Amino acid sequence: MSSNSLYTPLTYRIAFAAMQGMGVDLARKLLDVVGSEEQFFAMSEKELRALTRGRSKIYGDAYRSDILQQARQEEAFVREHSISATYFTDADYPHRLLEAPDAPAMIYSLGQCNLESAHIISVVGTRHATQYGIRFCDTLIGELAQRLPDLVVVSGLAYGIDIAAHRAALKHGVPTVAVLPRGLNKIYPAAHRDDAIAIAKRGGMLLTDYTSQDVVLKGNFLARNRIVAALSDCTVIVESAGAGGALVTASLAMSYNRDVMAVPGRCGDEFSTGCNKLIATNKAALITGADDLMAAMRWESAKREPQQLDLFPQLTKEEQAVVDIIRDQGEIHINALADALHQPVYKLMSTLVELDCKNIIVTLPGCRYTIS
Repeated sequence: MSSNSLYTPLTYRIAFAAMQGMGVDLARKLLDVVGSEEQFFAMSEKELRALTRGRSKIYGDAYRSDILQQARQEEAFVREHSISATYFTDADYPHRLLEAPDAPAMIYSLGQCNLESAHIISVVGTRHATQYGIRFCDTLIGELAQRLPDLVVVSGLAYGIDIAAHRAALKHGVPTVAVLPRGLNKIYPAAHRDDAIAIAKRGGMLLTDYTSQDVVLKGNFLARNRIVAALSDCTVIVESAGAGGALVTASLAMSYNRDVMAVPGRCGDEFSTGCNKLIATNKAALITGADDLMAAMRWESAKREPQQLDLFPQLTKEEQAVVDIIRDQGEIHINALADALHQPVYKLMSTLVELDCKNIIVTLPGCRYTIS
């Protein structure tokens, strides 16, 4: 291959980071040998194999040519949508993430969250969250928000505990980071699109190490957990079965020398099995609230400016109509609510997110809603 003036430094970085198996450790080793990303693509396959003594397909001329072309398209996508592409050598690459040996060489983000904040926690758990787990997320994050003005909450935007943590953070004015298992061209799951928009607009961030062209594979969901674990000082497992993504996140956090905490549950409850086992085997500290977390992390409460609470928040006409129906029914499924309002579910979701953030309604398992 030869150098091409059509490619910018960002093109080379995107291509280099997108190569199969590329992480921070491998990137450093290769750059120590070849000198620069541009040089890596300028050298011939024969030169690279001789220099690195490697057999990987990433040295192939055709492979590198294809990935450069894809990188040009990705650069156009990033610039068009004002996405931040942060390379591992950039000064603003998160220092916590850089400590992980399998950290991605490039991350893509929307939003302006401070990933160098002094207090960052990850909150994860089962997709089949109970009302107990959802309320725990709300109480924990609400109490921590009063003590730690610079708190940031990280999770994965998945169903269940993940989205409960994000919504609790939005409700209590805490910046939250959603780590996605795919590129920023599409939000997954689609049902949480409005939440994702609110996260990016309210001081939080949508973050991924995947490009808009990457194929969404099953393994992406577990792979993104390494970022969830590495970005934070501690990981809190709220509810989990005996196996699942939350326990993988806990194991990753331990491997990165991060603190792990688990919420105890009743013996025999399926989605308390994982948490109880973590506690019983001393792999996680027991947590019952903000006091336990603050003590375990040795964090001291900081002074927070008093906030004027709005006891009677102003509602739009659409919001009031939703509240009236939910109050009348006591508890209602989103489909029944949409039918009552003669609205499609996708249009109703944004109103429900706003009401949840205003602490007027509570999201229950199974897409059901009640008054807070």
